[in-house]
Amino acid sequence: MPLSGGGSGGYAARLSEYKNKGVVGLPERHDSTRVLEKKLLKLAQLVYASPKIAVLTGAGISTSAGIPDFRGPKGIWTLEDKEKKKAGKSRKRKHEETSTEGGGEEVTLEMESPPPPSDDPPPPPDDPFQAVPPTPTHMALAKLVSCNVLQCIITQNVDGVHLRSGVPRDKLCILHGDCFTEKCEKCGEEYFRDFDIGGVSFKYTGRSCEKADCDGLLRDTILDWEDELPEKDWDMAQDVCDEADLVLALGTSLRIVPAGQLPLRAKKFVIVNLQNTPYDSEAELVIHAKVDEVMTGLMKLLL
Repeated sequence: MPLSGGGSGGYAARLSEYKNKGVVGLPERHDSTRVLEKKLLKLAQLVYASPKIAVLTGAGISTSAGIPDFRGPKGIWTLEDKEKKKAGKSRKRKHEETSTEGGGEEVTLEMESPPPPSDDPPPPPDDPFQAVPPTPTHMALAKLVSCNVLQCIITQNVDGVHLRSGVPRDKLCILHGDCFTEKCEKCGEEYFRDFDIGGVSFKYTGRSCEKADCDGLLRDTILDWEDELPEKDWDMAQDVCDEADLVLALGTSLRIVPAGQLPLRAKKFVIVNLQNTPYDSEAELVIHAKVDEVMTGLMKLLL
């Protein structure tokens, strides 16, 4: 089964094989209308009482734009895990049948060696990320940034939608890269495109820096599993959370480290997610609802 939809499946396919993706496929929970109304009032009170607020976003804020998440019931890694289990069972049955009919002869499956690393420009992605419009959550966050209610948005997403919503780059910490951004290896200038750059782990894109005084080559910005987080963005994210009175963790399972541990650095944090997270018991408030519904309700109370 191809892991597609919005292009995030194509992004996931670029990553190297990594077995320990953690818990996937947890059931979703939904607060009742009455409970949600009470929680929204408490959330608004927390926002009003917090001079310094940061937001950590995950894949759950982009699902309403048609981009699937990773760990939900229909998430990319959830479906991948199911397919692997099915394939494993299929291989086992076939091996047993072959052994029975072939007199017990052992069957050896050889794995193809991965190609050597290359700095050649990557081919166009088979399932490119689509430039989707911002969701109500993205637009609400952009509004709160412009009103100086939010000091910073920290995102684990690679879909470029925060930038497309109008959030200034200096108010955005992009921890895992951006499928639409390529960066000059020489001067550090970033170029936000209207197409998926392709590639992973800082490969050359085949383009050069457009600044008159620079001849540097451009690389993709997408992190693979073992790549280090970008120093500038990561340092800023830590500093912002250390100083924050409140961090809102929106649409994230908080299971990818070190990003998932950032809310713990703040004085208080709130989790908005349909699934349980490892830090629910430490949060000031946990809301089980769709993020768009929560942010729409919050904006009505704040503005």
